[in-house]
Formats: sequence, structure tokens, C-alpha cells
Amino acid sequence: MSIRKAVLAGVAIAFAAIVPVQAAQAQSGMLSLRKPSPVGSYLAGVAALENLDGNRAARYFMDAASEEWDNPVYVSRAFLSYLVAGKVSDAATLAHHLLDLEPNDELARLTLGTVALKQRRYSSAEQTLSRISDGSLIGLTGGILRAWAQAGNGNPSAALATLDALGDSGFADFLVFHRALVADVGGLRGQALDYAREAYEMDPFVTRIAEAYVRILANAGRFEEAQIVLDEYAAEGIAHPLVDSLRAPVAAGRRPGLFANSVQSGATEMFHGLGTALARDGSLELGVVFLQLALYLDPEASVVAMTLGELFASAGRYSEADAVYGKIPSSSPLSTSALIRLAESRDAQDDREGAISRLRNIVNSNPDNVEAWGALGDVLRYDERWEEAADAYTQLINTIETDRPRDWRYYYVRGIAYERAGHWENAEPDFKRALELNPDQPQVLNYLGYSWVDMGMNLEPALEMIERAVELRPRDGYIIDSLGWAFFRLGRVDEAIAELERALQYLPNDPEINDHLGDAYWVAGRHREAMFQWRIAIAVDERGEVTERARPKLTEGLVDMPEIQ
Repeated sequence: MSIRKAVLAGVAIAFAAIVPVQAAQAQSGMLSLRKPSPVGSYLAGVAALENLDGNRAARYFMDAASEEWDNPVYVSRAFLSYLVAGKVSDAATLAHHLLDLEPNDELARLTLGTVALKQRRYSSAEQTLSRISDGSLIGLTGGILRAWAQAGNGNPSAALATLDALGDSGFADFLVFHRALVADVGGLRGQALDYAREAYEMDPFVTRIAEAYVRILANAGRFEEAQIVLDEYAAEGIAHPLVDSLRAPVAAGRRPGLFANSVQSGATEMFHGLGTALARDGSLELGVVFLQLALYLDPEASVVAMTLGELFASAGRYSEADAVYGKIPSSSPLSTSALIRLAESRDAQDDREGAISRLRNIVNSNPDNVEAWGALGDVLRYDERWEEAADAYTQLINTIETDRPRDWRYYYVRGIAYERAGHWENAEPDFKRALELNPDQPQVLNYLGYSWVDMGMNLEPALEMIERAVELRPRDGYIIDSLGWAFFRLGRVDEAIAELERALQYLPNDPEINDHLGDAYWVAGRHREAMFQWRIAIAVDERGEVTERARPKLTEGLVDMPEIQ
């Protein structure tokens, strides 16, 4: 080929490549002119916010607001999304515009008051917060925050008076706790001790209250009383790294330092307490907002980060959860708990081997950590690695000096692992020990009772156990199924059918219950209905275990009749 032909060929190839690119660019330009409508962006933002995807929601709502800048709905949603995403500065900027549109927006004023408190502009914070009505939850929050602003201005007595004025809000115990913290930060040690004692007597086993009371006692040199509180907390079967971290200094007679060492950390505790309560009561979105405001005030508050991470994880927002956990420093008493949560996050994202590997590394470095052994045992149990799970739970149990009532779960889950591994001789004592520690635990009553029934042993005691479990959990389909199966094994077929039909009202697509009901129908002579239930059992069985025993019944009926007494 000549040079001229080669050049022309190259030009032709280049032109052929350019034409579709130009066409695509032209089409792209036309598409770019079709911007999403404000309503479309708004609806997309609503969906994102419902999933706690604050960053995406903020982009959508801001797209809508940019088209209709004076629309208070779009602006308020964008503002809220920034808060959910933890972008408090961006939210504060938008809050000013929102208040121009909606002068009575309480959350906007609360956010601006929080920013002022963070920046130590206490008079400005107090003035902003004073414009929020006390008649709502936001008003209560603003009132407590206003008290902290007064404390920041060097007037703890005025702060206590402000808290007293909120006394009829229905949060009496919470307000007493904050009186203790305000007094402690303000140097009113005697009043702090009195308020802390009062809060502790109201709720002695709330972790934050117990930790604060121990610190205030020990800082006052009352180490024996502080030790008693620590012992009472442990005797209840509760364990928390922040409380456990106080044992060494209290035993050595060292003052452990303030619970809240600044106005900002005191206000952080307020947002943490209310945010946790809101999330627990179903207001997940506002709970996240309060926790983000807490972290804004005190980015080193590990306990807030743990709570926020757990909320994100519960909503399936694992990347956000991991980011929060990852900020907890190794120096924090909660650092190991954060590593455990990161491992559990791997499991939730279908990386079970990665989760197990991480958890094994954690227990190797922390062989006495009950939480880590428990998490490892749970993940191994979910993976049906029964022997390994039982070994992990055994390591956990061996770290416990004396059994406490709340330790029933460890024996229960180890019993499950033993039972599924085929070691009933080890499982049964664990279930019995769990019941010794917690006699009215419905899960254990049901599991042991059902196991006895399924093996055709101890049927009368098993029936009593299951009946007690049903009393405790009258709407639990699995436990009602156990009761029906116990009646069946005792030959009380009519009662069995009634209970199994009731169980299906709560769990209509459970293959085990459908299979049990089919067996009961067959024995009662209701063969067509039995066949129907077995077909349903096979159709909804995702694991195949029920199908294996139900399929032959479709052609042969119930040939291998379980022994009925």
C-alpha cells in the first residue's frame, strides 16, 4: 500500500470513529436538556432519605430546591438530609434560608444553636434557643441545650434553674441526670453528687448513668462507694467497656476524670441520650440527626459513634456504618467493640469468611473478650459450623467467673450448636442450665420442650414447658407450632390441629408448620387437606430439609407414623 493510500485509509477510519461519537455527543446534549423535574427529584430524595442515604437525598432535594428556591418543602428536606449525612455546616447554612421561609422551624433553630455552642458563642446560642417553644421534643432538647449554653457562660446555677423549669416535660429522670452533669462541669461538686445519686436510684443499671455516678463518686474520693456501684452493675449480668474501664482506677484509688469534661461533651450526651431513645421508639431519621449533632459537638465521643454505626447498620447502610466505626481510635475502651462491628458488617455484606477471619484475629488478640467470642460463635452458628460454634461459646463461658442471670443466652446458643451437631448429651445440660439462670425464658422453654417432643421423650414435662412459653409469647408462631406438635405426639390430635392452624395464622409460609399440620390432618383422616399442606410445605421450603421428608408423603401418605402416646 502506498503512503497516500495509507493516509487516506487512516483518515477514513478516523472519520468513521468520529461520526458515532459526534452523534452520541449530540444525543447526550439533547438529553442533558431534559433535567429531572423538581417533583421527580423530590420523590427520589424521599426514597433515599427513607433509606438513610443522606448524601444522595441531599443532592436530589437540592436539585429540586435549585429550581424552586422559595419552596419550603424542598429546602427543609435538603436541610434534614444534610443533617442525616452528618454535614452539619451545610445544614446550618441552609437553616438560615429555611428560617426565612418558615420562621417557626424548630429543628433549624436547634441546629443553629448547636453550631453556636460548638463555636463557644454561648450568648448567641442561648438567644437562638430561647426562641424555640418548650412544648415539643425539639423544645425540650432546645431547653436542655440552652442550659448548657448558660453553663458555658459561667452560670451553672442559671443552667440548673432552666432545667428545673423543664421538670414537667415527662423526662424527669433524664433531666436529673443532666442536672448532675451540668453541676459537675460547673464545679458544683456537692450538687453533682446529689443529683447523680438520685439519677442512679431511678435507673441503676443504665450504663451512662452508672458510669457517671462512678466517676463523680471516685472524683470525690469515695472509692468504696464507687466500687459498690461497679459490683452491683456486674452482679446484674451487665458488661460495658466504658464501665469496665473504671475498675482499675477505682481499685487503685485514682480519680478517673469527669464524665463530661466540657460544655460541648455535656451537650453531646444530651443528643446521644435522646437520639438513642428516638431510634428505639421508631423515629430512626430524627434519632440519626440527633446522633450526628452529638458527633459534631464531640467528634471523639466513641459511645455516640458506636450507636450511630449500629443504627446505620440496622438500616443496611453498611458503608456509612463502617465509616463511623473506623473513626473510633484504638485508645478508646470501645475500640474492640468497633472492630467486632466491622467484622459483623462483613458478614452482613455476604463476606462470611472475611467476618470469621477478622473475628478470629480479634479473639486471638483479646482472649478474654466475651463480646468477641460471642460474635464469633454467632457467625459460625449462622454458617452451620456447629462444632466450631460450640467451641467458641465454650471459650466465652470459660471467661465468665460466676454465672449471672443474663448469661443464660450463652448456654442456650451453645446448646443449639451442640444439638445441631448431634451431641444431645451436651446440649441438654446447657438448656437446663440456661433455665436455671432464667426459668421463664420462652426461647429456652420452647427449644428444650420441642426437642424432647421431637425425640418422643419427657412429653408431659415438655408440654408444660411449651405451654408456659406460649403464655409468655402468645403470638409467636414457632412456639405455638411446638405446642401443636406436642399435642400431636401425645395423641391429642384435635388440639394439635387447632394449635397448628393457629400457628399458620402467624407464619403462613413456614414449611415446618405446614408439614406438621399435614401430618395431623392425615392422622385425623383428612387426607386431601393433608396433601394440600404437604404441597405448600414443599413449595415454600428453601432449604430442602422439609421437602426431603414431605415429598414421599404425596404418593404414600404418612407411612412412617411418629410414635404417638
